This record gives sequence, structure tokens and C-alpha cells, in this order.
Amino acid sequence: MRTNRYTYSLLLLVWAISANALGDQSSESSLLHSLFEDHYNWQMQQYPSMAMAKGDYSNADRIVDTSLKAVGFRHKQTIKFLDRLHLIKRNELGSTDRVSYDLFDLQLSRAIDGHRFHEHLMPIGSLQGIHQDIPQSADRIRFANIDDYRNYVRRLEKQPQAIDDTIRFMRLGISEKRTPPKITLAGVPAQVEAIVEGSALDELAKPFDNFPKHIPAADRESVRTSFDRALPPLRAALRRYLNYITDDYLPNCRDSIAATDLPDGIDYYNHKLRTYTTTDLTAVEIHNIGLSEVARIRSEMMTVIRRSDFSDLDPSTKSLTDDELFAAFVEYLRNDPRFYHTSEEALLAGYRDICKRVDGSLPKLFRTLPRLPYGVSEMPKFIAPTQTTAYYQQGDIRNAQAGFFVANTYALDQRPKYEMIPLALHEAAPGHHLQIALAQEIQGLPEFRKNAYFIAFGEGWALYSERLGIEMGMYEDPYDDFGRLLYEMWRACRLVVDPGMHALGWSRDRAIQFMLSNTALSQLNIENEIDRYIGWPGQACAYKIGELKIRELRAKSEKALGKHFDLREFHDVILGAGSLPLTILEARINQWIDSQK
Repeated sequence: MRTNRYTYSLLLLVWAISANALGDQSSESSLLHSLFEDHYNWQMQQYPSMAMAKGDYSNADRIVDTSLKAVGFRHKQTIKFLDRLHLIKRNELGSTDRVSYDLFDLQLSRAIDGHRFHEHLMPIGSLQGIHQDIPQSADRIRFANIDDYRNYVRRLEKQPQAIDDTIRFMRLGISEKRTPPKITLAGVPAQVEAIVEGSALDELAKPFDNFPKHIPAADRESVRTSFDRALPPLRAALRRYLNYITDDYLPNCRDSIAATDLPDGIDYYNHKLRTYTTTDLTAVEIHNIGLSEVARIRSEMMTVIRRSDFSDLDPSTKSLTDDELFAAFVEYLRNDPRFYHTSEEALLAGYRDICKRVDGSLPKLFRTLPRLPYGVSEMPKFIAPTQTTAYYQQGDIRNAQAGFFVANTYALDQRPKYEMIPLALHEAAPGHHLQIALAQEIQGLPEFRKNAYFIAFGEGWALYSERLGIEMGMYEDPYDDFGRLLYEMWRACRLVVDPGMHALGWSRDRAIQFMLSNTALSQLNIENEIDRYIGWPGQACAYKIGELKIRELRAKSEKALGKHFDLREFHDVILGAGSLPLTILEARINQWIDSQK
């Protein structure tokens, strides 16, 4: 192994020397951007679905190779890309290239370091898994010519092998004691059964109902016949998958919920915290920040409760203590019909109305807006019962796809109106859609930076965007303002319960009760959220940590620049370099402040 590594390093050195000998076109910057391009092209080849999302259909007849051999190959290739980066002289790069160098170094180093925890051996959960991907195989895919249809069928033909690979990973995970907590998989058998026995697979035939007119009838018939042949093996593979999960996997998954109960669990959880927050904060430090934020937000909530009409509707509440008043108010919010839509259509229409109101305010807060539009759509019903309230589905102009704010319409009595404004601000604009679409359109950045997504930055910005609704005049109704605080409290509670469960010995019930006591979220939402934190260690901590940093940087900028502070320009600086780790974002803002002075 040592000899191979030494030989490879020599080859890299010879390559670098030869490249530098070529003259101006092989400066350190040129070497760096050649590396970025090679890595990007390699990713597009390795992950065909990622390429198609960007309008590249050159490998559209394939799906990602999910075998153990392929996982090992991609890990080794990532090491080679990092070795190649380290041969480039960082101190000879310009300032923008140095940032790109550091970001590339961080992304690859974290991926290489994280490989030792073998997360690929825990490939399914209530929020992810091949069973969720397959029914959406036709979504957001181009069907413009006969080759698009043929490649679509070829991808479906390869899915049974991918399902069997997933089962092999789960078997190996059991042998290595790397399994997800049993509680996070409770709804998965029902999800898979609904797919196998329901209409989800039949929905995959929808593209054949709308052939482009220029495709000959013979080709239409041929490709539809191929699809009909591909469906039974796929359904049979999903049945094998369902039987394995029910009979073998679930009984052998762990009963404990803490990430620290996995092999190398403490190192694993610390790695996840560093990766998601892009800080070196410990579990205890994050937990304590959460407790402090919960206390602050609770105080603000009480102010909003007192300016609502709640006490006028029920005068007996005027004599209650703060804790009693909060509990009574939350009970009112959870149960009064005035706060809930009575149809899925009304809920979606409500979100669309909010989004259009927001769009009209954006130029007041932003100088730069993206070309790519966004829409509001309903969450697929087969995943809705175990999914969270909403998510953002990014688009790409190259693939002729808008972004979408995807809303959960399941259990309308759990989707209160007072949550709708902050949720729309978070998932659509000025939250995820604005930041992601703008990053895709930045000129002069390497492609990997346009696609980068550091969760503390991305989710921190989206949470900060909820607060921008104050400056848009969106929270004049006290109940809507309480909804904003509710969502902020929700993210603050995450800082408490995530490290609580994964590192500090908290039970699932204790985490649920903490959130029930401090938020007005419904029981269903809280249970789904807690199970999400259990199955996705550390990720939930990134939101509040990122938002606090962005608010800190804004306050610092306002104080330093005084009357010369320009909020629209500040937002352009925050979003103008794509997604960044919080340390690099802070350096960028400090540099901007100095330039303004």
C-alpha cells in the first residue's frame, strides 16, 4: 500500500511539473480550475441523476452504481483529487481562488474523514431511501425525444439491482452493528407497502400518456412495451426489499437512539456537528446556546400573547401565571378551527398567496434577484404521513425546471395557518429558493461552488429569512407573529434536544415533552421532528447556529457603518459568493465592512 501511494504521488508531481512547463495556460490558477472541472465532470459521470438535474443527459441510460465496490472506488478517487489539490501552491493564487481552494479542500477532507463511519451501511430511514426515490423517477426529467424515453426505461431496468445492493448494505450494517434506531424506521414498511400495492409504480407510466408528436407510433409502442416488461421485476424487487425490512432488518436494528451508541459513536457525532455547523462547537456548548435561546424567545412569546385577542375571548386567562397562560394559549392554537384550512386546495392556495405577497417586497431588501422562478406544489402522498411540514426542491434553468416549495397537505388539522408565513419565507423566497437560485447564476465561480451547500449557511439564511418578514410587514397579526416566534423556538429547541439525545443521555420522550412544553407545534409534527433528529444526527443544530451568526454579522455591520449601512448591499454580500462555511462568511463580511469604511 505504501509503495502504491508513493508511486501515485510521484505521478502527480510529474503531472504538475509538466503542466507548469506549458506556460501561461498552466499557472496555479489554471491547474486549480482544471482540477475543479475534472472533478465536476467525474461527479456528473458518477451521478447521472445529478447531471440530468443540470440538463446533462449524456449518461441518462445509467443510474448511480450502488455496489460496495463503487463506494470504495469513489472514496479512493476523492483521495486522489485531494492529493492533486495539495500539489497546487495556494499562496500563489488570487483571493477568490484561495477561497475556492479552501472550500474544495474542506469538502473533500470532510468526505474522506467521514467515510470511516460507513454511513452507506445505513441507507434507509423515514426521510430517505431507494423506496422513496423510485416512485419519483419520472419527476423533473426531460421527455423530449425517443432516446429520453428509452433511457428512462433503462434506468428503471437497473433499479432491481440497486434494491438488492441496498439490501446487501443493510445486511453488512447489521454485522457491523451500524443500524439506524428502530424508532426511525417505524413508518417505512407502510411506505414501501403503499408503493408496491398502491398506484405509485403505475404512476411511472405517466410520461407515456404525452408523447411528443414527432415520435413515430412504432417507437412509441416499442418503448411502452419495454416499460411494461420492466415494471414486474421492479415490483418484485421492492417486495423483496419490503420482506427483508420487515422480517430481518427491523428486528435487528438498535433500540437505542443516541448516535454515540454506534461504533466510534462519539467521534461520529462530533464529526457530524463540525460538518453541519461548520464550527468547532461541542455538544454541550450547543445545548447551552439552545437553552439560552429558548429562554429569550419564550419571553418574546409572552409579549405577543398579551397583545393578541386571546384574553378578550377568555377573560379568565387574565389571572393566570405566565406558564399557565402560555399553556392555555398553545392549547387554544392547537384546537380552535379558526387556525386550520379545511381543504388541501385552500392550504396550497394560502401558501401561493403568501409567496406572491412576499415577491412584491423583495426589491426593497435585495439588489440582485434570480432569473429562475419558483412554484408551490403538493408533497407526494406516499411520503407525506412521515415527512415534515415542507421542503424546497431546487430547479435549474438548464434543465428547464423551476424551483418548488413542496408543502405537506396530509392531516390538515396539524397544519396551522399561523405557521404558513414563516414556512413560506423559509422554503421559498427570500429563503432557500433565493439563495440556491442566485448561487447557480453567479458568474465566474467554478461549478462546485455554485452547487455547494453548507447547511449552517443554507438553513441559517432560511431561518434569518423568516425574520425578514418583520421588515416586509408580514407579521402585523399577533397570531402570525407568534407563528414566527414558534418557528424560531422550534429551531432553538433543536439545539437542546439534538445533543441532548445523541450525547447527553436524553430519551425520546424527554425530547418530545421539552418541545411540547416550549412550542405550539402539534403532537404529530413534534414526533416526526424528533424522529428526524434521531435519524439525522447533528443536522438540526445547523439552522440556529447559522442564523445567529448571520444576525451577529448584520448587527456588527450596522454598528460599524452606521448611517452608511445598506441592507440590500449587505444581503448581496451574504449571498454573492454562494454557500460558505460560517468562518469564511465572517471573514467576507469583515472585508466588506473595511471596504465600506
